[in-house]
Amino acid sequence: MKWLLTGARGMLGTDLLARAASEGEVVGLGRAELDLLDPDAVRRAVRAHRPDVVVNCAAWTAVDLAEEREGDALAVNGTAVLPLAAACGEVGAKLVQISTDYVFDGAGSSPYPEDAPTTVPVNAYGRTKLAGERAVLETLPDLGYVVRTAWLYGARGHNFVKTMIRLAGERDTVDVVDDQLGQPTWSADLADALVRLTLADAPAGIYHGTSSGETTWYGLAREIFTLLGLDPARVRPVSAAVYARPAPRPAYSVLGHDAWAKAGLAPIRDWRAALEGAWPAMAA
Repeated sequence: MKWLLTGARGMLGTDLLARAASEGEVVGLGRAELDLLDPDAVRRAVRAHRPDVVVNCAAWTAVDLAEEREGDALAVNGTAVLPLAAACGEVGAKLVQISTDYVFDGAGSSPYPEDAPTTVPVNAYGRTKLAGERAVLETLPDLGYVVRTAWLYGARGHNFVKTMIRLAGERDTVDVVDDQLGQPTWSADLADALVRLTLADAPAGIYHGTSSGETTWYGLAREIFTLLGLDPARVRPVSAAVYARPAPRPAYSVLGHDAWAKAGLAPIRDWRAALEGAWPAMAA
């Protein structure tokens, strides 16, 4: 199996490079090596490497900035995906597009199934990622995969877990939102799931790449303090309204995992077990 990864220098891309290398040949391209906004460059890269699988980890991830620069975010997250999908079709390569829970409205109360309506994404970022989903699924109905993830953390880059570890050493107490539910997901676990998905020759379509279980940001922060050997009571619950941000965040971001079972694959493990597994890398 030969993989071609875009966005290979980011948090997920770095973990996926390492995981895919254990199963075959992998080529990782960062922004400096491949400008996704250049359709000709994208086509040349896919033709030159002729991969079996392309995983698009590249994205505009500045969620709040997307509210005022939605066109720029759309260029990366949506428009640029279409020529990438077309190039994959030309060489018969599968394309895995990484997407987000933000394609949903965030007003649910039970896990969103893979086929839940995406008519009202919660914010501009969600709208741009939904455009990328559609580009893949419409262009590559038999070779296109959309894997939605959420609350991602890893050893590389900025994320909530690393922030909490830092703040635990700087402050006596930390106020954390307790009215948003989601699934903390370790990037290494998602990388493993992506490799398993492609190796299994699973049906094309939508999959939810998040940890099992659910918690709030407050619950996650308390678990982090506990793993640090600190008093979790130092974490204090607050409403999301206290931290008003330009882009709305969903109150409910729990995703269902039925597609994995239908493909004969195990979903990602429980978020607590994942955090414990990630801890040596995160706390280093």
